Amino acid sequence: MNFDDSLKRLNEIVNLMEKGNIDLDKALLLFEEGSDIIKNCDKLLDDAEQKVTIYKNNQEVEFDHE
Repeated sequence: MNFDDSLKRLNEIVNLMEKGNIDLDKALLLFEEGSDIIKNCDKLLDDAEQKVTIYKNNQEVEFDHE
């Protein structure tokens, strides 16, 4: 699941849980799914940050050689 789809699903989960009309078992399943989505989003953001860092470092090296 990409970042945008993950955020969309996370918002759906939050909305469902905020309504409060779900049973405990369903709430626990939604909480677990939401936690997994957050972990995935963290990984996606970390990966993007690493790519930006690598790109910036490559640009600095190219600039230093000019």
